[in-house]
Amino acid sequence: MLPDAPARSSSDAKGPIGPFVVYTNAPVVAGLISGEGALKSGNWRTPVVVLVCSGIIVTLAMGTRSSFGLFLRPMTFDLGWNRETFAFAMALQNLILGASAPFVGIIADRKGAGRVLMAGAALYVLGLVLMAMSTTGWQLYLSTGVLIGLAQACATYGVVFGVLGRTFAPERRSMVLGIAAAAGSFGQFAMLPYAQTLITRYGWFNALLVLAATTALIVPFSTALVERRKGAAAPSHVQSSGEALREAFAHKGFLLLTAGYFVCGFQLAFMTVHFPAYVADQGYSASVGMTALALIGLFNIVGSYGAGALGQKYPKKYLLSTIYFTRALAIAIFIFLPVTKASIYVFGATLGLLWLATVPLTSALIAQIFGVAYMSTLTGVAFFSHQLGSFTGVWLGGYLYDHTGSYRIIWLASIALGICAGFVNLPIDERAIKRAPALQPAG
Repeated sequence: MLPDAPARSSSDAKGPIGPFVVYTNAPVVAGLISGEGALKSGNWRTPVVVLVCSGIIVTLAMGTRSSFGLFLRPMTFDLGWNRETFAFAMALQNLILGASAPFVGIIADRKGAGRVLMAGAALYVLGLVLMAMSTTGWQLYLSTGVLIGLAQACATYGVVFGVLGRTFAPERRSMVLGIAAAAGSFGQFAMLPYAQTLITRYGWFNALLVLAATTALIVPFSTALVERRKGAAAPSHVQSSGEALREAFAHKGFLLLTAGYFVCGFQLAFMTVHFPAYVADQGYSASVGMTALALIGLFNIVGSYGAGALGQKYPKKYLLSTIYFTRALAIAIFIFLPVTKASIYVFGATLGLLWLATVPLTSALIAQIFGVAYMSTLTGVAFFSHQLGSFTGVWLGGYLYDHTGSYRIIWLASIALGICAGFVNLPIDERAIKRAPALQPAG
């Protein structure tokens, strides 16, 4: 519960749901950001607590997700699978994640994020256990593809960002989302060595079981994101989720943003799953590929936070275009120069600065244009495009490798798509939607 708010003008905006009602009135905003109002009312879910717990959840969920590429070679070798079998399971995981994200977002926006996150944690644990027990491709598709894909839709950025968007004021939102995205990067940095150590010491089977126990920690931290509606003020809009979706699909900028997000998923998912194997194909040990992915996570802590902070000052569409153009350039330099251990590490660090930097900018841009009332829903729709790209990149990487013996074509496709995405984001109109007073967006 919040303390009584002071009198406000009709221009003061407030979110319709969430653990906190965010006002543009400066004193109230300051109190909410500091958590003072929440503490006085006995509510321990202050904005700082929500942010910290959100970061831990994303660290665990995204960190575990980023480690799956380390299992490609040992699992395919021991079980007699080709790379396409493993790659298709990862591709299916990305597709299920993307397809279910809009529906999970609707549930989270309507019913609150806490229960959705807890359900996601349970599915994650079950999926990892069944992944360890898989002996056929179909078993891997069900466990790794379907169950873990659903789990990630419930426990990653879409749901968490919706809560953060409703908790923090617009002038802090982009930066806060950047902090949360940086937590996902830290998860990659921390969980990759953790998973590699588990695989090396105990084998991939036991490593998956330990990761299952680790992801169960999402449950207690999810309690901080339970959104209280009892006694909340009446919503300042009357849009339904269907109306919000129709409005978004009629907006050219949303379609362009979503198209660019496809490329982000294509590039990132391909490299997450196949890069350790690519490095091993060049004659380097598994630890080199793991270290490169860990460097991506480490440097993306800076990249994600920096993107969120810059998004508060500069047009987000230009920042997104710069990220895509720079990614394409970095990939081109890497594949056209001789591959050495130094070039692998430099590539990892460079790519890390750009890795998840698109996430806070994309989410903040959606909130800026459409408001936060249906932020999880609209972010989920955009993320579906991202995951279609992920499916394509992961599966096509395995398919082309098995049929050509090389990743060359997929690298070239990543460069071309990066250039296209850079141009696609340039015409986006960042201005907030103009609605009738009764339909003004919240936040």
